Parts: sequence; structure tokens; C-alpha cells
Amino acid sequence: MSTYYYLPTRNVFGEGASKECGYLMSSLGAKKSMIVTDSYLASTPMVSMIQEILKSAGVDSHVFDGAEPNPTDINVQKGVEAYKKEKCDSIISLGGGSSHDCAKGIGLVVSNGGSIGDYEGVDKSTKEMVSLMAINTTAGTASEITRFCIITDTARKIKMAIIDWRVTPRIAINDPELMKGMPPSLTSATGMDALTHAIEAYVSTAANPLTDSAALMAIKMIHQYLPKAVANGDYMKARDKMAYAQYLAGIAFNNASLGYVHAMAHQLGGFYNLPHGVCNAILLPFVEEFNLIGNLNRFRDIAEAMGENIQGLSTGEAAEKAIAAIRTLSKQLGIPSNLKELGVKPEDFAIMTENAKKDATNLTNPRKATKEDVIGIFQRAYEG
Repeated sequence: MSTYYYLPTRNVFGEGASKECGYLMSSLGAKKSMIVTDSYLASTPMVSMIQEILKSAGVDSHVFDGAEPNPTDINVQKGVEAYKKEKCDSIISLGGGSSHDCAKGIGLVVSNGGSIGDYEGVDKSTKEMVSLMAINTTAGTASEITRFCIITDTARKIKMAIIDWRVTPRIAINDPELMKGMPPSLTSATGMDALTHAIEAYVSTAANPLTDSAALMAIKMIHQYLPKAVANGDYMKARDKMAYAQYLAGIAFNNASLGYVHAMAHQLGGFYNLPHGVCNAILLPFVEEFNLIGNLNRFRDIAEAMGENIQGLSTGEAAEKAIAAIRTLSKQLGIPSNLKELGVKPEDFAIMTENAKKDATNLTNPRKATKEDVIGIFQRAYEG
């Protein structure tokens, strides 16, 4: 069986990296770029700064601030209309995963026609997408480098998983200076999202040596630097290391895919519009506890990467340390302990389970799960 490896063409890191966006967009032949962001970032000096940098490189821009948390098919359609009305020729996404995913959805429809729902699934597009550069302001989703695009279908109340190599941004910029403004709660949630990416990719049935190395390093760095970034958002070393860690986690899951944590979290986001990183963080220990017997050796490695002393322990005992380490980190970071705290309703478990089992991300989970298994995991995560 062949193995594919996906990554953007150019990736730029480090403090001040965002200042290169004008030159980089110009190198793609852009004349007028649509900046896709959210209403909060659009009200800050960050957007005008990016526009000035673009202008100095001869690139005009239009701001579309319609990217909402858990972006929807409606957001995408409005973005498509704005792109055409403003006669743009390229896209820049500025923000976290919501902005990046919204921009990908817009680019996909602008280039291929139809509506965003037409592209649910794997590699449904047929035409190259307009040039997209993703400028990241959070350390978690890694959407700035991935072929994943998650858009809420407002009619069905589900998150559509669009997995298409053509939505991978041409250029990704990770500038820790743009991440300093993240409050502790957002730093925690996005960081746990990155940890989930790394762990699910490492235990995925599609894991390979390239993804393994990225995933394990990401787990080590997140365990070491996420608490420091939460404790002091101005600590630039922690911000810089988290930017690299979430990127490494992105490399891992972009190529090895994910598992039931994401398949289930997508349903929580679709039904209740809950923050994705928090949903992942709550579900992670419960799903991986279920997955343990699927690959004990891998969970032993995760425990070691998270600083657990596994000397003298059996493989099973060491593997269980990984679950304990995840719970300890979540508690340190102030993640809610259960789904009940988020207002989730047990009567929705059955329909969310049906949708989770249709989600493409469950296909590489290391343990096969029945409908009853998934409902049981939702129930345990609800109770905490």
C-alpha cells in the first residue's frame, strides 16, 4: 500500500515572520488578496498591519471578517460572494483554525464551483485551488498546514470533514509574536487540541516513521511548554516552542489522520457550537482508555514522552500511565472535567454516535468501536 506525505510548499517560522507576507504573496503573483479572519481580529491593529505589509509589496487586499468559531456553510458562502464581488485573486487566512478552515472552504468553492457540502469526504475537488497563505495566531489546530477543512452544515447540525490535498495552503506562517495575545483559556484549549492531534496520529493505524517522529516530538514539547505558555503568555520561548509543537502535530495527523476523539468532538461542535479544543481535551483520556488494548506499546511511548517514569513497569502498566498523564495535564490547565459542564445532553448521544461513525477521522482509530462503545465513551466523558 502506498504512503502519501502532504505539506505546504513553504513554511516560515520565528518572531517577525509575518512581516514577510507581502513578499511571499507577491511571489505567488497575487494582485488582490482577500484576508479571511474573525470579527475580533478585524478590530485589532493586527489586520491593518498585515494590510500595510501587503500594500508595500504591491498587493491590494480586502478584509472578510465573517469567520466564526466552528465556521459554517453560511460563512463560506458569504465569503465566496465577497471574493467575487471584490474581484480578488488569492486568499490569506489570519487567525486560528476557524479562519483557516473558512478560507479553505471559500477557496475550494471559488475554484471548483457548487457549494461547500459538495466536497464533504476525501479528495472531492477536481481543480487547483486559488493561492492560499495561512498566517497562524494560535498554537493548536495546525490548520495552516493541513489538508483538513472542517465546516458546520447548519441544516444537519454536523461538522463536515473535508479532507482534500488541494486545500493545503501554499504558504504557512507561524509567528509567535502574533500568539502573545491569546488568553490562558484559549492557550490551554488550543494546546490540548495539538496534543490530541499528536496522540491520535501516533496511535493511528496509518502511522509511519515520518509521522511517528513528528508526533512524539510534539507530545514531548507540548508537555514541557504548554503549562509555561498558559502561566505566562508573554514568555516568548514557550510561545515559540508551542508554535513548533503544534506544527509537528499537524505534520503527524495530516498524514496519519486521527481517530475517535475527533470523530466525536466534531459532533459536539456541530450540535452545541462548543470550542473544539475543549471538546478534544475532555474526550481524549476516555477515548484513549478505550483504545489502550489496540496498541499498548504506543501508549507506553506516549507515557514516556509525557515525562512518566516507566522503569520496571510492564507494558500494560506503562501504557496506563499515559492516560493518567493526560488527565493530570488537563487538570493543571483548567480544562473542564466533563461534558456535563458544557451543557451536553445525554439524549443526543445516539444521534451524535451515528454521525461520529460516519466521520472520516474514525477510520484510522486503533480499536474498532461499535455504536454501543461510542455511546459508552460519551457517557463516561459526560460523567467525568
